[in-house]
Amino acid sequence: MTETVPTARIPSETVTLDRRTGPYGEVVLRRTGPTYGIIANGCFLMDTSDGRSERLLVDAAYAALGRPDPPDLPDRRDLPDPPDRPASDHTRPSVLIGGLGVGFSLAHAAAQDRWGRIVVAEREQAIIDWHRTGPLGSISGAALADPRVTILHTDLVDHLMSSSDRYDTLCLDIDNGPDWTVTEDNRSLYSASGLATCRDRLTPGGVLAVWSAQPSTAFEEALRNAGFSSVRTEEVPVARGVPDVIHLGRNPA
Repeated sequence: MTETVPTARIPSETVTLDRRTGPYGEVVLRRTGPTYGIIANGCFLMDTSDGRSERLLVDAAYAALGRPDPPDLPDRRDLPDPPDRPASDHTRPSVLIGGLGVGFSLAHAAAQDRWGRIVVAEREQAIIDWHRTGPLGSISGAALADPRVTILHTDLVDHLMSSSDRYDTLCLDIDNGPDWTVTEDNRSLYSASGLATCRDRLTPGGVLAVWSAQPSTAFEEALRNAGFSSVRTEEVPVARGVPDVIHLGRNPA
């Protein structure tokens, strides 16, 4: 007798949608069922299965600023049409998001009217393309059309070191954490000099938020040694394994 296997038990086929090699190595976009995933140099970065920690990265940074929400401004997702708000609105905090990833952090920030300027630094042209003309546009399309949003095709570390721009918050999600970088060059971001550069790019009272796949007491200490105050780690429960975390520090200058 032939056994009938329930559909739910049949694993979805993983399909490679795009594969590119650039100055930082190989980056791949895959789809398994309805879920898209990004792999860089053979290392899993993120996928579209959840997004809680990417959204919390933005929310935790805003909360750490200690600013009240602007009055009478609903979530943009509840509005029939996005209100006209100039990209140069300086009355609301600015945020630099690095990098673009699957777009959850960007989409979440752009859906909230409490943010002013929203800048994303992404070094992989392939990832930008997957959002602008590819399947990840289903997540980020509305955000990319928002006048507050700017996408920079640049390496985050290079941008922080070369730019004189200052932001109220830095939301960084370019690695699997300070102790597990995608490329060796990224390690400089979490060093004493890299964290000093992050402080230089923050306004007084500004907040640095760093996503990590696991907590790092060594990184907490590095933040304190770099002059950040109010250092803390916020956990994001996951289905299996240790929680994801957001490391937070405030620029007291």
